[in-house]
Amino acid sequence: MLVLSRKVGERILIGDQITITVVRLATGGVRLGIEAPADTTVLRAELHDRQQVADCDNSRTT
Repeated sequence: MLVLSRKVGERILIGDQITITVVRLATGGVRLGIEAPADTTVLRAELHDRQQVADCDNSRTT
């Protein structure tokens, strides 16, 4: 895992098509802006995990 320190307004580039910008820092959290191609799915990890559990549950009932 790569760990970076950034300040508000600074960016992280992932490849040529994804940019992550630190938008705001607050107590207990950080707000990020993500620019990515429309065909790239961007999900928070907890939503991805929840979706995987639901998909698994659905495959068991069908």
